[in-house]
Amino acid sequence: MRPFALLAAVVAAFVATPSLAQTAAPTPAPAAIDKENVWLLDLSSGGRVEILLRPDVAPKMVERIKTLTRQHFYDGLVFHRVIDGFMAQGGDPRGDGTGGSTLPDLPAEFNYLPHVRGAVAAARAEKEDSANSQFYIVLQPRLQLDRKYTVFGRVMSGMPAVDAIQRGEPPANPTRILHAYIASDNPPAYMPAPAPTLAPATLPTLPTGKAPAPARKRAPRR
Repeated sequence: MRPFALLAAVVAAFVATPSLAQTAAPTPAPAAIDKENVWLLDLSSGGRVEILLRPDVAPKMVERIKTLTRQHFYDGLVFHRVIDGFMAQGGDPRGDGTGGSTLPDLPAEFNYLPHVRGAVAAARAEKEDSANSQFYIVLQPRLQLDRKYTVFGRVMSGMPAVDAIQRGEPPANPTRILHAYIASDNPPAYMPAPAPTLAPATLPTLPTGKAPAPARKRAPRR
């Protein structure tokens, strides 16, 4: 599988051009929110993220997200590449940026939606038509990436949970997607990840049932 490392993005992400913010195209949203186009991500960083999907501008990628979500593909996957002030990338079953689903790669659906804070876009390899299952959430505006990656949605609520995603390439203790849902499927309420439990310590016993005596150190010989 080809690496999904946002190759062009790494170079462009730190060469921001402020003037682009003044020329970005408007971002009209649907007049009414259809729950069929709301993607829910329950994160181990502490909350549910609601993402408005945009099938009007990226129908193939939105359909892929819905298909994989309903297959529980995203449940348990980590955010494997998170750059502070840039983006949080996840959706790789291998957890290292080289994987994807068993479904074929998708053609590019570059559109006018800008890489503003909270935008959600498809990660890809150097080849434009290589988006599959991986995605990234923009933490700070990167308008120089516009029309180079398929933006297919934007966070409506839950951005604090996105901001709390552990940073790193990869993070030492990566944030996980506990569950992913489509809102129209009537998902349960958000449930935080259970706290880890430690098994009670037990002492080894001898066949007679007596605990072994502690060993004694011998005095050094002179």
